[in-house]
Amino acid sequence: MPGGKRIITFAASAFDDLEGIRVWYREQQVPDVGNKLLGEIVAQVERLADFPESGRIVPEFGIANLREIIHPPLRIVYRLDGHKIRIIRVWRSERLLKIP
Repeated sequence: MPGGKRIITFAASAFDDLEGIRVWYREQQVPDVGNKLLGEIVAQVERLADFPESGRIVPEFGIANLREIIHPPLRIVYRLDGHKIRIIRVWRSERLLKIP
C-alpha cells in the first residue's frame, strides 16, 4: 500500500505464544531477559508496517503471503492480507509450522 502503513494485528495464538515466552523466562528467574526479547519481537513486528514483505516466505508452505522473520531463537510467522498484517505465531525457530 504505497504511501501508508499496514495495519498489524495479532491472532490469539500469537498472544498466547508471547505470554508463554514471558512466563518461561520468569520461571527461569531471568525475567529481564524475557522482557528484552519481547521488546525485540515487538520492534521486529513494528517494522512490518513499512516493510511487509521483508520476511521470507515460510519454507514449509511456499505461499507468498505467509511469511516469517527469524529472530533467534524465535520465528515470527505472519500473513499478508492486502493492507493488513496478521501475526500468527511466535515460536522457537526449530519448530515446524502446521496449519489446521
